[in-house]
Amino acid sequence: MTERALPAEIQSLRLDAAAPLVVVDVDEVLAMFMRGFERFLGGHGLELRLERFALFQNIFRPGETEHLDVAAGRVLFEKFFETDVEDIDPAPGAANALAALADRASIVVLTNAPPQGREPRSRWLVKHGFDYPMVVGSGPKGPAVAALAKKTLGRAAFIDDLLPNLDSVALDAPAVARFQMVADERLRPLAYADPDRHRRIDDWAELGPALAEALGLS
Repeated sequence: MTERALPAEIQSLRLDAAAPLVVVDVDEVLAMFMRGFERFLGGHGLELRLERFALFQNIFRPGETEHLDVAAGRVLFEKFFETDVEDIDPAPGAANALAALADRASIVVLTNAPPQGREPRSRWLVKHGFDYPMVVGSGPKGPAVAALAKKTLGRAAFIDDLLPNLDSVALDAPAVARFQMVADERLRPLAYADPDRHRRIDDWAELGPALAEALGLS
């Protein structure tokens, strides 16, 4: 990703240069995405079977053993962001953990979401106590996190559920502390992880203090 391809919000975003920074993902970190998507699929006569750490390969028609065609799954995903993405429960403890950091650190929400999901996602964040600047991107998150980290002289931390995004940040912004967080208990044993490189904490009650320590706030 080149500088020109960075999300437009980054250039105009103003952060406290003296404060540390938390960059946080939404789905399966702040939001119980799979549970919301599962309800959406049920309304369309489909079911979600969590057999692997994936999305489209877990969508099935009842009684069938082969997952739904990936292209059809993508259509449903796009529709979900258009109509039902606000019907997601927040991850337990996430709002309180970030609120405890917000008076001493800048918090930026970095989410990969389709264009039609921008406004619904923004409303969802505000509704559930995550009223922080939102940056909408696509693809690996390393370049965006690196650009955000340049806006502060303080320490920075990044939280995501996906190993490729954590690896991307390790490559492009190696000084940023990285944490893997998977909110849905059903997904945790399925998630690809590399705990020797990215610290894995799946409980916000533990993650909040760990972030404070990594940012030099404890």
